[in-house]
Amino acid sequence: METEVPAILRARETIAPERFTFHSSRMRMTHVTPEQLRAMDADSDRCALELSDARVDVLGYACLVAIMSMGLGYHRVSESRLHERTAENGGAAPVVTSAGALVHGLRTLGAKKIALVAPYMRPLTQTVVEYLTHEGFEVLDYEALEIPDNLDVAAHDPALLPDIARALDYEEADAVVLSACVQMPSLGAIDQAEQLLGKPVVSAAVCTAHQLLRALDLPAVAPGAGHLLSGGYAEVPILGQEVAAG
Repeated sequence: METEVPAILRARETIAPERFTFHSSRMRMTHVTPEQLRAMDADSDRCALELSDARVDVLGYACLVAIMSMGLGYHRVSESRLHERTAENGGAAPVVTSAGALVHGLRTLGAKKIALVAPYMRPLTQTVVEYLTHEGFEVLDYEALEIPDNLDVAAHDPALLPDIARALDYEEADAVVLSACVQMPSLGAIDQAEQLLGKPVVSAAVCTAHQLLRALDLPAVAPGAGHLLSGGYAEVPILGQEVAAG
């Protein structure tokens, strides 16, 4: 959240007039386990309050698996609750979760069948698969990199991801998720992966940036971030309850 999303929006600043500031509040988590993810999510209300003190225009909740491990469809619950926290604090702002953003980004692309790469241990990756299946996607194949330490996830070399994705059964997929985790870097490999695979390629960070921009009612376009942000989906409306906009 603190590296790739700002990088995407800074790239957008080279082609559009809007300028952005970035503010962070951290939920603690060192090892990607169900227990630490539950504790992390419980801390999200505090973070929403702290950020609403700054009267930010939109909030992004960056941990995809923290949301998905809390139960099917939980991104809607989280987005609504955290929006209420900001409103109660006098700084009402829409809330985007990376989990909800991935769901919405794939729907925006019209994807039905997908393949994905995740850094999580296999049981947590299966939780992600089950969550996306519940949202109406068919996960044809996935790779769980099984990296337990959160800092090691951030240090994973994105240059390795295109070949990892190429080993998946992706031929019938409508889109490939190169990183189902905002923590695992992939932005620098998105364009290469699209060329290599011949498919639209997204990541949790790319989808989050798309939804942040749409929550701000700005065209969702940025260079170097793949098909979703290339301009064809710049004005896609936010539908249903994917973002709690107040």
